[in-house]
Amino acid sequence: MPSHFAARGANLLLALAALQQAASGAPTGTSTTASSTSLLGYNPANGVQFQDTDNIQYSLLPQQTEDANIGAFLDFNGVENPQPIRGSRGGLDPGPRKTEYDILNPDKLAPPGTDHGSVANAEWPLGLSHTKMGLGRAGWSRQQNVDNIPVATEMAGVDMRLEAGGYRELHWHTAAEWSYVLNGSVRIQAVTEDGQTFVDDLSAGDVWFFPAGVPHSLQALDGGVEFLLVFDDGSFSEDSTFLATEVFARNPKSVLSKNFGGLPLSAWDNIPSGELFIFPGTPAPKDIAEQNIVGSAGVIPVEQSYSYHLSKAADTVTTAGGSVKIIDPKTFPIASMFSAAVVTIKPGAVREIHWHTLTSCIAELLMSGILTLSSFFISGDARIGIYAAEGNARTFNYHAGDCGYIPKAMTHYVENTGTDDVVFIEVLQADHFSDISVGQWVGLTPPQIVMDTLNLTNSTVSQFKKEKQYVVQG
Repeated sequence: MPSHFAARGANLLLALAALQQAASGAPTGTSTTASSTSLLGYNPANGVQFQDTDNIQYSLLPQQTEDANIGAFLDFNGVENPQPIRGSRGGLDPGPRKTEYDILNPDKLAPPGTDHGSVANAEWPLGLSHTKMGLGRAGWSRQQNVDNIPVATEMAGVDMRLEAGGYRELHWHTAAEWSYVLNGSVRIQAVTEDGQTFVDDLSAGDVWFFPAGVPHSLQALDGGVEFLLVFDDGSFSEDSTFLATEVFARNPKSVLSKNFGGLPLSAWDNIPSGELFIFPGTPAPKDIAEQNIVGSAGVIPVEQSYSYHLSKAADTVTTAGGSVKIIDPKTFPIASMFSAAVVTIKPGAVREIHWHTLTSCIAELLMSGILTLSSFFISGDARIGIYAAEGNARTFNYHAGDCGYIPKAMTHYVENTGTDDVVFIEVLQADHFSDISVGQWVGLTPPQIVMDTLNLTNSTVSQFKKEKQYVVQG
């Protein structure tokens, strides 16, 4: 018999002997501590310790005692020991756990009864992203890409801050860059492949776009600036940016001298050894004309401008529940595959249930808002419910600084669950902004078909709207 089989047989015999001794009451040894064999498998001496759940202190919100399919928002602020209970579903969680997570994500702790199956993660707090810090306290950035939301293959987001005078150094990307200014003001500059130049000053609410490969730089004006960047590649990383500093540092000085018309080698003695990324600089001149450098190719034509002053545009749609401001290539032609909606939702109101036929949506929440498809929350607190077909549905909670991503064709709503306005941006990879409203769809379908399909009464179906509502008052 092989030795390892013999050893296993011997151990089994020892265990059986211990059980027989325990059952007969015979002593198993003189030690006051349990032997290792007495702890293996069943032994009546080990006993069972029952948990006393009667002493667990907790309280339930009224909405938790309702039918789980009602799915009302649960505000666990001030609730003692929140529990994963909805109607007749769930049970107690005695802990240990961090109730702060439950307060931030009540629909994960006690999801609506309509949640079912599995939906890929659609939420990422930028507060959990690694912060890349600039030099001389000139700013910082943090990003979200497929490393954080694996399903977000079409778009990635970056939240960046530049202090007054701070630069995001001269650079370019393999991905196209769309940006929304969150606060403050910034001067942007670029040069095209034909040598045309561009410079503009932007403020909160304005937008810029740089095609892939176009070199550009950013410098914060007085008071600094913070902006959202959206790239058309879900795997994009700020670390893979092409930089002016590295172009010069990674080419031989002799080649640099030839390239620039025979400058002495000493001209390159003090160039940076590598990336500056974000760094402090000489404040930009008040008069932008001083930086309007023009070559033989002239400046970029207005119709091909890299910026759009969206802050000056009127709302596209205004409803009792909020407003929507749309920007797409119809008004901003250079951003040929970027369409966005800046959405404001009043407390209790809902961005109506809808889906996008052309692209996925990325959402990010920063201090007072949200982006969908690629979504970015700028302010407020919200939840998004996603239906992903095959019976799968899930609800996610969003707060300032969170990002979200909803894949193409999946229905979703955005509900303001707080007491302040929610402001968010829905960003699509599309040549125009579009969605299909569930309300309008059934409102324009013959009533009898809807009644037969959903088992609804004629009085209910007759209330359906034939026009999109965008934001519905709560």
